[in-house]
Amino acid sequence: MSRFYFGGSDTSNSDDDTSLPYPKPLARSAFLTPDFSPTVFLSSLRNRHQTLEDLRSELRTRSQELNKALLDLVNDNYQDFLGLGGSLRGGEEKVEEVRVGLLGFKREVDTLKDKVEGRLEEVGGLLEERRAIAKEVRTGKALLEIDLRLEDLEERLMVGSNGAVNTAVDGDEDDFSASESDDESDEDTRGTTIPLSRLRRRVQQFLYIQRLFAKTGPEHPFLIKQEERMMRIRQTMLLDLSSALLQAGGQDEFSNKRTLDILSIYRDMGASGDALTALRERR
Repeated sequence: MSRFYFGGSDTSNSDDDTSLPYPKPLARSAFLTPDFSPTVFLSSLRNRHQTLEDLRSELRTRSQELNKALLDLVNDNYQDFLGLGGSLRGGEEKVEEVRVGLLGFKREVDTLKDKVEGRLEEVGGLLEERRAIAKEVRTGKALLEIDLRLEDLEERLMVGSNGAVNTAVDGDEDDFSASESDDESDEDTRGTTIPLSRLRRRVQQFLYIQRLFAKTGPEHPFLIKQEERMMRIRQTMLLDLSSALLQAGGQDEFSNKRTLDILSIYRDMGASGDALTALRERR
């Protein structure tokens, strides 16, 4: 290996090269890094005072040493390498047993998976059926409530479900209960004048039934059949309102206030056109 040189090109000191130190051998750990890069390695040697030829020679020597060490390792463990091949003989049966076991396990897993999926579908169908039944129950309750409310309103308006007018006055007799009499105590009935509180309650009952129709679904066959009853009830209430409007035909303050109250009931029913018609008839 060449000697180590310091300084520039002064040849006067060439006879003193024997006094210069040799560089330390390259550390083996420098080659063991996982991300070893020759370029980075060479750039790290910029402070190493050594000629390129000396570095190449040292690397070549290191490579030969590594090859020799590898060869010695193989020679020392040659019998072990041969024994390793022999120890693997007969392992095919073990591998086959494991493979068969895995295939059986896979079939069992697939069977359980199919059962679980089938059960999920069954449960999903039952839940859907339960939701459908619950919806039908709610619809049935709503239809029953509508029928009961229609029947009650027909009785109070003395209108039969078949369109006939009831001669009995039990519906109106019930109206004069304690609570309603309190509401009407401040109204001047003036003979046969219809109490507005009663008319207003009937209209509110009718509007509530309309909301039940809309909530349940007016396309239901039962509700379609009840449209005729709703029309009879509506016409009866419009007749009552028209009669009340005719009775409030005076020019005094009470009559004017009563007229405005009746018109507000018409507006609640959405029957403003009928109110105008009744006003024209009163004139």
